[in-house]
Amino acid sequence: MLIRLDRNVRTASSAGTIEWMGSEVRHHEHGEHRQHEPGRRHRDRLRPGRLLGAARELVHPHSHEVTGVDGASVAGAEGMRALALSLGGLAATAGVQLIVLVLSGSVALLADTIHNFADALTAVPLGVAFWLGRRPASRRYTYGYGRSEDLAGIFVVMTVAASAAVAGYEAIDRLLHPAGVGNVGWVAVAGVVGFLGNELVARYRITVGRRIGSAALEADGHHARTDGLTSLGVVAGAIGVALGWQAADPFFGLLITATILVVVRSAARDVYRRLMDAVDPQLVDQVEGLLQSTPGVMSVDAVRLRWIGHRLHAESDVTSDARLSLPAAHDVAEVARHRLLHGVRRLGSATIHVSPSATDDHDPHALTAHHAGGVT
Repeated sequence: MLIRLDRNVRTASSAGTIEWMGSEVRHHEHGEHRQHEPGRRHRDRLRPGRLLGAARELVHPHSHEVTGVDGASVAGAEGMRALALSLGGLAATAGVQLIVLVLSGSVALLADTIHNFADALTAVPLGVAFWLGRRPASRRYTYGYGRSEDLAGIFVVMTVAASAAVAGYEAIDRLLHPAGVGNVGWVAVAGVVGFLGNELVARYRITVGRRIGSAALEADGHHARTDGLTSLGVVAGAIGVALGWQAADPFFGLLITATILVVVRSAARDVYRRLMDAVDPQLVDQVEGLLQSTPGVMSVDAVRLRWIGHRLHAESDVTSDARLSLPAAHDVAEVARHRLLHGVRRLGSATIHVSPSATDDHDPHALTAHHAGGVT
């Protein structure tokens, strides 16, 4: 079979001569397409004869987001740095609140302080998860250790839920056994400190989480932002007490507890969806569209996506013309894979299975059709 690498699929004659869309493949012909495989780097850019290409790349960079082991290492290191800095910020915030708590006895401040300390502690399991995620895949853990991030999410949810239980108990106990609140002005200041500390941490975590594609870190940032708003409840409680409403302090303590429970529900839902390999349906639509528009792809038969840590992995089945040779069918798969790596954010790997179209005398899936859950 003769393959001529032109821009578009033009003819597929009965003799098997094909004029095809190899420009995308030609761009990475021979060993160059290996740069998109997990763990590969663009090591050959500055070899003799490639200086012109390197200069062109500076003007029109040909890039994918970091993938594979190297990408996981870079993202993991940045995530750990974000966790370390935010851990220090939240610990300092909670420390200031703890001093005022001892002086005032405010239950609303107690709830907020407990929650801020709990938030600071959640950085520990996430940090361990990022560290594990940087390890390369092995023969036992063939997909690597990215799932450790999801397991850390379970610990985070449990920790936050426990802090809500303690805060709620203390608030109810104060309603049943009223007690005065001292240094109301300092309580309000501590609430403002809690708000500012959480907001700074929230912005930092969300920014880094989006940059490295970590849903756990980004969710933790939104969690910190919610905590900042609950700190304003401490300020409101202090103002209420200053105006003579003694029940304002435990009342806002309960309000903070309810807010924490809402955060727990949202975080638990996100962790559950990750563990169950749930993805945004729009991602599936995007992948299907990219595959369907690939020259040589006759139909998209299946698309499966899953998050492993902060990287997305894709598996798909497509059908191409049965008259294509094996190298030509491979080129179809490679172009499709190339498009996915460029078009889908946070995509760490893509596996494309190409099936030949059925003919009158041959069903390519007849052998496995009787297996439940097999290829159809």
